Amino acid sequence: MSEFVQSKLRQFVDEMWRDEIVPTLVDYIRIPNKSPSFEPDWATLGHMDKAVDMFAAWARARLVHLPGATLSVERLPGRTPLIFIDVPGTARGGDTVMLYGHLDKQPEMTGWSDGKGPWIPVLEGDKLYGRGGADDGYAMFGALAALLALKEQNVAHARAVIVIEASEESGSPDLPFYMDALADRIGTVSLVVCLDSGCGDYERLWLTTSLRGLVGGTLRVDVLEEGVHSGDASGIVPSSFRILRQLLARLENVDTGEVIVGELGAPIPADRIAQARVAAGALGEQVYAKFPFVAGMRPATNDPVELVLNRTWRPALSVTGLAGAPAPRDAGNVLRPFTEAKLSMRVPPTLDGKMASARLKQILEADPPYGARVTYEGEKDGSGWNAPATAPWLEAALEDASHASFGKPMAMMGEGGSIPFMGMLGEKFPEAQFVVTGVLGPHSNAHGPNEFLHIPTGKKVTEVVARVLAAHAVR
Repeated sequence: MSEFVQSKLRQFVDEMWRDEIVPTLVDYIRIPNKSPSFEPDWATLGHMDKAVDMFAAWARARLVHLPGATLSVERLPGRTPLIFIDVPGTARGGDTVMLYGHLDKQPEMTGWSDGKGPWIPVLEGDKLYGRGGADDGYAMFGALAALLALKEQNVAHARAVIVIEASEESGSPDLPFYMDALADRIGTVSLVVCLDSGCGDYERLWLTTSLRGLVGGTLRVDVLEEGVHSGDASGIVPSSFRILRQLLARLENVDTGEVIVGELGAPIPADRIAQARVAAGALGEQVYAKFPFVAGMRPATNDPVELVLNRTWRPALSVTGLAGAPAPRDAGNVLRPFTEAKLSMRVPPTLDGKMASARLKQILEADPPYGARVTYEGEKDGSGWNAPATAPWLEAALEDASHASFGKPMAMMGEGGSIPFMGMLGEKFPEAQFVVTGVLGPHSNAHGPNEFLHIPTGKKVTEVVARVLAAHAVR
């Protein structure tokens, strides 16, 4: 088998993205295949099947260039479908690389710029706008392009299985069932490549070393059976909103945002602090400048290292929804009977999600102020993930790939968001190495308005995957 020629790799990947991948992603963005949590009728509407069929057709047409490769669309009863691609290895050895992505999408969200929308693909320079291109439609295309690039230069690789699921944006409830059903066909996995994460900037390769967990639910405070005149009741009937504020103050310091419940925190490993310093040094003000602050607004602290650690390892509370109140223009002088809030608590990567969820409920419902009716209904809890130590061969391969494709050293940093299945994969493949990376960089705005895929980064990540697969084969 031959060695990689970087110029040939770049040319192959550039042409494939330009001629085949980007046009297909344009069509994919038009499909409103929302994840089941946001579209309960997904099975009857057919959008998910349309996306699956599009992906499968594209892949089958390219698998003819990979001898022995197969593709199947797996369908367990009552579950979203899953695409399973099996590419035989060309290197000695019987281990397997798993490459992961998903094709379900977040809902529309408001605030898209004129001419743009979740299902309206727009190409502007290096950016492809629309829901799902970066999160995570590109993953299957990038993974297959990397394998085809290896074939084009006759470079060896281990057996590869590509798994593209359709429930990730709902917390991957279906993936564990497929992992069990396909266990024998998957085999022993020595490397997992997940193309569903972020990047601190578009200047270098970013490796995700940890993911925070997510627990949350709905907190409701009832004080009256019905609304009453505020002039009559205020000062006598405690406000449900004030009681809600009191309850939230049990969780966080209102002045700093620091979560004050010790059980919801965890020690930060020394190597993750060191990586945070490197990441902060590379990003500088971009640690916070990437967010669309209003004029005059400033971040929680001016120390970029602390901001990185806040975002990746420390717990943080967000109120993501409110109910029980009319819009201000419709509000009369009424003391409202209840206030309801949707809570989202990010927890450290090493914290047990079930414990955190149970503790939240205990804290919020205990000894309700004024005897108000306080209920907290937790949703599915999710533990985070902390990557195993990177093997020397993999660290060297990633560093080499970052220099070859980006021209700069790689950087490692945790992510503040959650990828629910990573902990599950870590348990199923305890001996595996993990490469978790992605294209979601500054202003790409996954889940929000004006989401975009930065195409040059997608190409470079594809090159990186190819180089890592080649290094894995000869490690």
